[in-house]
Amino acid sequence: MNGHRARRLALRIAPLVVLVALAVWAFLPEPIGVEIGEARRGPMRVTVDQQAEVRVHDRYVVAAPVPGKLVRIDLHDGEPVTQGQVVAVLDPTPMDPVERQEVLARMEAARARVTEAARNAEQAQATLAQARRDRARIERLVAERFVSSEAAEKARTIETTAAAALEAARARERAARFDAQAAEAALLATDTHARRPGRQVNLVAPATGRVLRVAEKSERSLPAGTPIMTIGDPGRLEIVADVLSTDAVKIAAGAEVLIDRWGGDRVLKGTVRLVEPFAFTKVSALGIEEKRVNVIIDPSEPLEPLGDGYRVEARIVIWSAPEVLKIPAGALFRADGAWHVFTVADGRAIRRAIEVGRRNPDEAEIVSGLDAGARVVRYPPGDLASGARVAPRR
Repeated sequence: MNGHRARRLALRIAPLVVLVALAVWAFLPEPIGVEIGEARRGPMRVTVDQQAEVRVHDRYVVAAPVPGKLVRIDLHDGEPVTQGQVVAVLDPTPMDPVERQEVLARMEAARARVTEAARNAEQAQATLAQARRDRARIERLVAERFVSSEAAEKARTIETTAAAALEAARARERAARFDAQAAEAALLATDTHARRPGRQVNLVAPATGRVLRVAEKSERSLPAGTPIMTIGDPGRLEIVADVLSTDAVKIAAGAEVLIDRWGGDRVLKGTVRLVEPFAFTKVSALGIEEKRVNVIIDPSEPLEPLGDGYRVEARIVIWSAPEVLKIPAGALFRADGAWHVFTVADGRAIRRAIEVGRRNPDEAEIVSGLDAGARVVRYPPGDLASGARVAPRR
């Protein structure tokens, strides 16, 4: 009898319990929709990203060594020229003593540049010899397993960069010698111009390449020092990126560079050859004066069909690791002077303090506080509290 009464009481109470549960569920706050990321292991790199410009490695400006009348030039932009080829003809005008002293000064300056270029070439030769010795020594250490193979790769890159620097130094030495010869010929022509009417000065190409730009094409009188044309080898290109001086101190010669947004569907590679030792002031688009430094980059593969003056984006690697624990950078937020994230477990967000290592715009290295596989909230809302119910947002 008592059991029958208990069953009837249970049947009466059950609907009430269901109604109470439905009421409680109806008044519970809705889960907050959030984006979910995951802590995982993998490679990571930190880069300095900057728009850059492609330019010819060695540019030679052919200028009027003395005042005179330029004979019309038949060469056009893009035409090939060979070293020693006559590219312009100048009919010098007689000079007074003051002008002659100026020409003499320019000739002496040209000879001084020859001496300087020769010394630079000697220094570049010594640097290359040392790079070759270092590369051979490191390769022996790699074979004996004293250092990693990455050290050998870096040594080979430094050797390649030193070889390119030597070639460039020798090209500048040849160009300086041609400038000095042109200045001497111009002085000789002006000295004998009064006795030998019609004597002209032939301006020759200092290197084999192509005409990049003809600045003065028509026949007209030019003052001394006027640029007439620019010559260079479009097959030898380099990239220059002007970065903030605060970023330049993190960049070293030999650093890997990823070249992107150049018009192709793949990422090209290069290496930093030189971080220039001086900064210059540049006004940003917001009108702020910034101290910037040029970083010169040698491409590791041909840049064709790029040409002089083309725009690219250079991502200079300042740190990399083959495997780290990382999370999306958007999951981080600062609180109480430390980095925090919201982890997701059983449908609830739990605030956790973590220690962060390296960061880039997309990812952050986790030193401690999280394990691989942990789910984290990306871009957490400002009103999200620890313990709040969350649900993945589509």
